[in-house]
Amino acid sequence: MCNVCGCGQGEVRIEGQGHEHPESGHPHDHSHPHDHSHHHDHDHPAALVQSLPGSDPTRLVRIEQDLLAHNQRFADANRQSFTARGVLALNLVSSPGSGKTSLLVRTLEALREEMPLAVIEGDQQTSRDADRIRATGVPAIQVNTGKGCHLDAHMVGHALDSLTLPEGGVLFVENVGNLVCPAGFDLGEAHKVVVLSVTEGEDKPLKYPNMFAAADLLLLNKIDLLPYLDFDVNLCLEYARRANPDLTILQLSVRSGEGLDGWLDWLRVERQAVIQRQVAGLEAQLNEARSRLAARASG
Repeated sequence: MCNVCGCGQGEVRIEGQGHEHPESGHPHDHSHPHDHSHHHDHDHPAALVQSLPGSDPTRLVRIEQDLLAHNQRFADANRQSFTARGVLALNLVSSPGSGKTSLLVRTLEALREEMPLAVIEGDQQTSRDADRIRATGVPAIQVNTGKGCHLDAHMVGHALDSLTLPEGGVLFVENVGNLVCPAGFDLGEAHKVVVLSVTEGEDKPLKYPNMFAAADLLLLNKIDLLPYLDFDVNLCLEYARRANPDLTILQLSVRSGEGLDGWLDWLRVERQAVIQRQVAGLEAQLNEARSRLAARASG
C-alpha cells in the first residue's frame, strides 16, 4: 500500500518490454539511451510502507517524504532528457470519462503533419487507448499499472526505453483516470493539463483542489452538451481559480470541434518556448566552451 495515495502495490507492465516492473522497482539495463540513473534496492520507501500498519504518524510522514523524494529524482532525470531534446512533455490528468483520450486523438490528427509527436498511455489494464492512439499513426507505449492508480516518474522512465522521444516535438503522457493521486507525482513534465467535462459537475475543483492547484491548464470539455445539462460554467471557473488563481482555462468540445483551435495554439506556443530554451541553453554551452578556450590560449 502506497501511503502517499493509498494505491496497492502491483505489477507494472510496459509494452515492448519482456518483463514486469514491481512498483518498488525492477532491475533493468542501465545502458539504455535515456539513462535515468535508475537505482533499485529492497529498501525502496514504497515497499517499506507495506510493513507499517499502526506505525506512528511521524514515521509515516517521513516515509511519504522519502517516497516523493525518490520519485522526484526520476522526474528530474526525465526532465533533463526532455530539455536536452527540446521536447514539450505534458501530463494529461482527469477523472475517467472526461474525454481525455478522444481529445488526444483529435489533437494528434490535427498536428501529426506539423510536428513530431509521441504518447505514453497509462491505464490499470488493457491497451485499448494506446491502440486508438496508434491508429492515428503516432507512436504510443501502453503502461498498465495493475493495482496502481497513477503513473510515476519511474514508470515513465521505463516507458522511454521503448519510445523514441520526438526531437523538438511534443510528448503526451495520458495518466490513469484519477483526480487525486496524479496530483502529487511529478513525471518530469513541463505542465499538468487537467481535463474536466461538463458532465462531471461544476464542484469538482472544490472536491479535488490539489489537482487543480497542480495544473497549469484546465480544459473544460464537452461544452456542446451545456444546453442539456444543469452546469454553471462561471461557478466552475470560479471554483477552479480558488484552487489556482494562475490557472489558464480553455473551453472546448472534442465532438463539435468548438474551441479546439485555442488548445492547438496553446500547444504551438508552449512547444516553441521549449525549443527557444533549448537553443538558449546550447548557445550558453557554446559561449562557455569558447571562454574556456580563450582562457587557455591567453594563459
